[in-house]
Amino acid sequence: MLSIVRSVFGSSNDRKVAKYRSTVDRINALEDEFAKLTDDQLAAKTPELKTRHSDGESLDALLPEAFALVREASKRTLGLRHFDVQMIGGIVLHNNSIAEMKTGEGKTLVATLPVYLNALSGKGVHVVTVNDYLAQRDADWMRAVYSKLGLTTGVIVHGLNDDERRAAYQCDVTYGTNNEFGFDYLRDNMKYSLADMVQRGHNFAIVDEVDSILIDEARTPLIISGRTEDRTDFYRTMDAIIPLLTEDDYTVEEKSRSVLLTEEGNEHIEDLLRERDLLEEGDLYDVDNVMIVHHLNQALKAHKIFQRDKDYIVKDGNVLLIDEFTGRMMPGRRLSDGLHQAIEAKEGTDIQPENQTLASITFQNYFRLYTKLAGMTGTAATEADEFHSIYKLDVVEIPTNKPIARIDDEDEVYRTAKEKYEAIVTEINEALKKGQPVLVGTVSIEKSEVLSEFLNKKKLKHQVLNARYHEQEAGIIAQAGIPGTVTIATNMAGRGTDIQLGGNADFQLADWIAAQTEAGKEPDEKAIEKKKAEIAADVAEKKKQALDAGGLYVLATERHESRRIDNQLRGRTGRQGDPGKSKFFVSVEDDLLRIFAPERLDTIMRTLGLKEGEAIQHPWMSKALETSQKKVEQRNFEIRKNILKYDDVMNDQRKAIFEQRIEFMNDSDVSDVVKDMRHQAAEDIVEAHIPPKAFADQWDIEGLDETIKNTFGIDLPIADWAAEEGIGGEEIRERLIDAADKAYAEKVSSVGPELMRRVEKYELLRTIDDNWREHLQQLDSLRSVIGLRGYAQRDPLNEFKTEAFSLFERLLENLREEFTRRIMSIRLQQAPKVEAPKMPADMRTTHIDPRTGRNDAGGADPGPDRPRVAPTLRRTPMSVNPNKPETWGKVQRNAMCPCGSGKKYKHCHGAVGGPTVST
Repeated sequence: MLSIVRSVFGSSNDRKVAKYRSTVDRINALEDEFAKLTDDQLAAKTPELKTRHSDGESLDALLPEAFALVREASKRTLGLRHFDVQMIGGIVLHNNSIAEMKTGEGKTLVATLPVYLNALSGKGVHVVTVNDYLAQRDADWMRAVYSKLGLTTGVIVHGLNDDERRAAYQCDVTYGTNNEFGFDYLRDNMKYSLADMVQRGHNFAIVDEVDSILIDEARTPLIISGRTEDRTDFYRTMDAIIPLLTEDDYTVEEKSRSVLLTEEGNEHIEDLLRERDLLEEGDLYDVDNVMIVHHLNQALKAHKIFQRDKDYIVKDGNVLLIDEFTGRMMPGRRLSDGLHQAIEAKEGTDIQPENQTLASITFQNYFRLYTKLAGMTGTAATEADEFHSIYKLDVVEIPTNKPIARIDDEDEVYRTAKEKYEAIVTEINEALKKGQPVLVGTVSIEKSEVLSEFLNKKKLKHQVLNARYHEQEAGIIAQAGIPGTVTIATNMAGRGTDIQLGGNADFQLADWIAAQTEAGKEPDEKAIEKKKAEIAADVAEKKKQALDAGGLYVLATERHESRRIDNQLRGRTGRQGDPGKSKFFVSVEDDLLRIFAPERLDTIMRTLGLKEGEAIQHPWMSKALETSQKKVEQRNFEIRKNILKYDDVMNDQRKAIFEQRIEFMNDSDVSDVVKDMRHQAAEDIVEAHIPPKAFADQWDIEGLDETIKNTFGIDLPIADWAAEEGIGGEEIRERLIDAADKAYAEKVSSVGPELMRRVEKYELLRTIDDNWREHLQQLDSLRSVIGLRGYAQRDPLNEFKTEAFSLFERLLENLREEFTRRIMSIRLQQAPKVEAPKMPADMRTTHIDPRTGRNDAGGADPGPDRPRVAPTLRRTPMSVNPNKPETWGKVQRNAMCPCGSGKKYKHCHGAVGGPTVST
């Protein structure tokens, strides 16, 4: 019935696309007019549009002219004219939505339209890609279009210094990877001067391969960490114990990728630990043995869950993680909580020290910093609900420029993997006889090499593309469309290189020039042009052969956990109306069916009387496979939501600390803050030792005296004061504050106010950072054990919120006292210059693999009302809500606090550690 209704009225997506057609007509109407402009006149249009926008004209109103300008600039510089459907894609991106466009439809070119339009605001636009190669390639390629219109283009890739990064961010358009943008944000919030920061805000971001970045990689946070003590011997000892266990000592849960000790295993391990003098008293789960249990569990995971050549490879003596979604190596990324060290011990490689978290953020919370966010990909519809739930992004499917001619065959399901591989080899051989290029998709390095062995036995020539051959990736993929070519690829998500039937002429020419140069025969311009023509003719001939053979044949050896990855693989064939074919070969022994499909599947196939080598090919079977994939996708969605729930708790604290740091860096004089913190510290100390309404004989005068000496560095007659008749805690506090103020005033006068102001700021920032890092460590520890509260019928998330808030209050209290102690005890000599504190040395940037073994116990959903965008700095007076600090804007420190308390802002919510208002 639904399909009948859609055939009459069209789907909601069709109606959205139809709505944009009138705007495309307005853009097309300007084409002839803009084609008559000279290059100088074309470039002069940009300052004209900028002026109109700054005078109040909206970007929406400027869209037709801006898009028409970009199309004209593209025609003149790249020889590429945007199709009408690409214009629709550009409109969708400008309207902060996700444009789903099939492979080969020109997403890179589409991005230029909204990028140029939004760059007119002068606030910068970020284009986010999945790797450095694509960021550099797209920036170099599209720079010509932007330059033609008078805009500057920068690129952020790994290895740049701060000056280079700052220059790139100052450009109108900045290309870069999700990791680099996120790490720059974290590093900026560890700087000690505004001038040292590299980013200039978060205005508008377009995320390429948005599903890969905001879905697949969002299961893990970005982390900047520093080294801790070396414990190599301990990891080796834990590793040596695991092979001594029997299968009865543990159980492996493949669905949740976890391994648990049985009761027998606990007793066995306790005996083994006692033999090695590692368990001196009590049992394994005594509080003193928590660290041993943790590292034993990590060693178990390393041996029983993580598999070499599937989850990681060992290269040049290093354990390198494999991205489960792209099949690429991830150099520099390490598993947390000692798990990476456990794998290194298992493989016998050098064990690198563990890292302590210095700063972290999830991709969800980083990208929600942007005032405006958009994305594009070939496959987003299957995760439309998640995009809307987490990022408030709608998905719009953009029609293809030419109708899709690809044939998608039903899956073939075999009983055993061996039968499946033999059928695949037979199918590849048949395709080669026709001269048809074949792309074979696998889900792991191990599976690609198993298939490679089958093909070698049949002496079928082929290329293998996986993490082992990452360096040759672009070249291998570029030539995968040559007739008779067989390419085995491990996952095709975000490869970024189109497979062109007949081969890629540009890559072939570049390879020829490189070979000639290496042989000492560097070709001249004439020779290059001659060779270019030869290659073009050869490619055209081979393309005809490939088309006659049926186009590219995408043959998948297994269903992936995610339907998106399957769709991405399928989308490699049939680009721009070319013919093509795709088919999935599946066996009951595949991980997806073995773990998630009904156990009786194998029995059903036996009952049907299938002979060896026979397969089931039926729409019902394909539907059953899709149902299994939906189960996995839903489970992964819950994992990502769960991570976000916990990070949202920490995100409010992170924003408070980061914004406070920036405010202090922006102030040339923080003496008011220093004074407030000194007075508050005095109040806290006196109250801790002389509780309100306590009798005099309950006062801890000795402890108070000692704490005052340690914190303020002054010797006061506290005992004499306490002995005075009728004195109370409030009077003692006032005397302490007066004495501390006098001592500090003498310190300031001895070195001069100017020097002291600089010292105060630097010491304040340093104290904030030290306490924040310690707080992060406490939160990590709390996060790792909070799931156990579920066994007591308590919601782990609510427990985490409560305890995290208590830890944050303690952080602020410790911060006041520690800063006061540091600034009061500091000894300065008159010096011409005070060096700013440096960022921690030997920092490591890490994006942890989704399978870290962290406890992902669930909790309540944060709800749809959570603000996605960082609050604006200034608001109109009418919008101020006393209960919502984000509506107050910038409040002067000496102004009355907007909360209505009757206190000055600096003594209320403006104080470090001031009261928190729930929203």
